[in-house]
Amino acid sequence: MPESYFRDPEVFPEKEGDQGSIYIEAVDKVDLKKMKDVTFINARDILGIIYTSKSGNTKLKWRQLRGRIGRVTGEASGNSLGNLVMARVISPDDVEEILASQQPQERGESQVPIVEGDAGQAPEEAPEEQD
Repeated sequence: MPESYFRDPEVFPEKEGDQGSIYIEAVDKVDLKKMKDVTFINARDILGIIYTSKSGNTKLKWRQLRGRIGRVTGEASGNSLGNLVMARVISPDDVEEILASQQPQERGESQVPIVEGDAGQAPEEAPEEQD
């Protein structure tokens, strides 16, 4: 990622394809530069972010509620939950609540449903998932 993009809060990566995807829904969106399979975009007024991991174990949607505050829904792997905490999209307390709401037999599964997760901020930069 070019250094100038890294520091710009309006620049986001988008990726299409079978090996994971990131899609940004915004009121105003302009393509900046394509590098390999990632297109960097300048986006204002983010309405939503749709993310699918390379493995397909994580499928998340973030929807704007107000400003940079939104709601994350979908299914996430344990690794993705950790990445969401690191990116400050959800808090460690949110993860504890999500895990506590699961049936004991479901806790061993690789995917964790996030149903009406607590509101979080739009990520400025989310770490990549490593499945």
